Amino acid sequence: MKVHPIAVAVALTLAHGPALAQDSEIAKIRQEIQQIRDAYEKRIQALEQRLADTEARASHAEQTASGAQQTASAAQHQSAATAFNPAVSLILNGTYARTSQDPNAYRITGFLPSGGEVGPPRRSFGLGESELAMSANIDPYFRGAMFLSLAPDDTVAVEEAYFQTLALPQALTLKGGRFLSGIGYQNEIHAHAWDFQDAPLPYKAFLGGRLRQDGLQLRWLAPTDTFLELGAELSSGDQFPGNDRNKNGAGGAALFGHLGGDIGESYAWRAGVSHFRTSARDRAYQDLNATGATVTNSYTGNARLWAIDGVLKWAPNGNAYDTNFKLQGEYFRMTQDGTLAYDVATPGPLGALSARQSGWYVQGVWQFMPRWRVGYRYDALSHGSFNNALLADPAVGAANLPLLAAYNPTRNTIMTDWSPTEFSRIRLQFAADKSRLGATDRQIMLQYIYSLGQHGAHKF
Repeated sequence: MKVHPIAVAVALTLAHGPALAQDSEIAKIRQEIQQIRDAYEKRIQALEQRLADTEARASHAEQTASGAQQTASAAQHQSAATAFNPAVSLILNGTYARTSQDPNAYRITGFLPSGGEVGPPRRSFGLGESELAMSANIDPYFRGAMFLSLAPDDTVAVEEAYFQTLALPQALTLKGGRFLSGIGYQNEIHAHAWDFQDAPLPYKAFLGGRLRQDGLQLRWLAPTDTFLELGAELSSGDQFPGNDRNKNGAGGAALFGHLGGDIGESYAWRAGVSHFRTSARDRAYQDLNATGATVTNSYTGNARLWAIDGVLKWAPNGNAYDTNFKLQGEYFRMTQDGTLAYDVATPGPLGALSARQSGWYVQGVWQFMPRWRVGYRYDALSHGSFNNALLADPAVGAANLPLLAAYNPTRNTIMTDWSPTEFSRIRLQFAADKSRLGATDRQIMLQYIYSLGQHGAHKF
């Protein structure tokens, strides 16, 4: 019998097919096992590398922490050695002034003078009100500060010298000593940080420039998202519109409240209301009588001042570096009730006085490009209701009291300044000042302000 080759091949394939299939499956399983083993070995190697890297970083961090601890220890030792050295700063302030009226004869017509009116700076070159300041934390509970005012007449006065608490509960802060009162807005700002060279007319007429207190001040900051601050002051009341009465107890008292917040990202605002009361006894001032001779008159009575202030600031998206705008204004109302004595050296007659007077100002300052600003201010005073028996007295009359004539002073001021850095400023200012009856004082002032040393941030 003859066997065909093709039949034999088919028979062998059928006989060995199952064995070949099993061999292929085994090879496939072995391949998968090897792939799993390779993957785990790679993962283990990666974990071992992470462990080594982590151990190296931990060792480096420990060495860094040890070095930082040594540095901090050295810094703490150095800080302890200089803990009682206060921060010191010096503000240099000077002017060149040209005025059409004599600054030495400056008076505000229609209002009881303070006896030391702060008028325009002296003509030609002169030193402005420079400032020497020292401040430091005394301990964890108190801070101390002193500001010395270096006046153009080569005298030195203590502008502020106070302690301030750091750790009172309930967001309370107590300040004691001599300090600028918290009434109004601009009163607390030192002169070198003003947006114009001089104070607004209401400050000059009702506060003698600004109110400085010798006493105690208590502030409370509310724990709210909206800024809310309340304050109260007790003082000796020896500053205008009061004077030194040589009496026990408090001679002056003030209350103030401030509210503020943000409007979106570009606007911020603050508003406030204040009240101050004090009394005066024989508060003297000089005037000219009908013959042109100097006479000294004096006021005895009380003084009540109400003030409303507001500030609005704009900076695009809160970035004030390139451009920003500040709108600021305040309104004052003063009442005085007492007696006015004429020519106290004689002595002369005495007459009842009752005055209800007011004043306000508004100003805007625009930084139109980095370092450069322009500003405009308008301020005005209202003579209001001013009743004085001496004006109707035939022995005195209005001719002998020219400073008390019925008059409403006004002033227009423009300025531009350049600040090369935050430590220096050069300002040019023009003003048409109608503070004096029958005269317009045309003023040109060039001012420089330079800050040396460590100086804290200014208020809002």
